Amino acid sequence: MARTRASAKQAGTRFETSIAGYLNEHVDDRIERRAKTGAKDRGDIGGVRHMGGRLVIECKNTAKTMLGTWAAETETERGNDDALAGVIVHKRHGKGQPEDQWVTMTMADLVALLTGARTHVR
Repeated sequence: MARTRASAKQAGTRFETSIAGYLNEHVDDRIERRAKTGAKDRGDIGGVRHMGGRLVIECKNTAKTMLGTWAAETETERGNDDALAGVIVHKRHGKGQPEDQWVTMTMADLVALLTGARTHVR
């Protein structure tokens, strides 16, 4: 059966909820799935912090990998949230557990996480 827009949205919601639940359990109990906020989207997962700075997490549950598009979206959301860094959590097909999923970020975001400061300004 082909994936419809409704079934894709449901799969995305389930994926976001599973990632938020895993982080809530293993990192901080204030982490949760964010409600959609429209044009000023601040990512899919809220309450994630590192070295005092907020992190934006964008979740993607799709068979087609579009890292460039996702990175641009995550950077916009990072800016909307005035966050330290943004990361993309994307589906690793054939693996259903949250801890088995892929995480992707730019080098600027990695440096921000490692140093606790946003040194690269665009």
